[in-house]
Amino acid sequence: MGKLGLAHRQLFRNSYLNPALATGLVEMTDPAAPRSPLQMYRLTERGRGASIR
Repeated sequence: MGKLGLAHRQLFRNSYLNPALATGLVEMTDPAAPRSPLQMYRLTERGRGASIR
């Protein structure tokens, strides 16, 4: 969120994070605990190869 300059969490989740998860560009580091405050995300192999336009 910080790197994109966004402050509204719901907008970030709905516009960026959920679509990236759905298309397989990012993945959760701990999928067993999706609501954990320690949850982080990482790029998948597909995400590393994707170009941003």
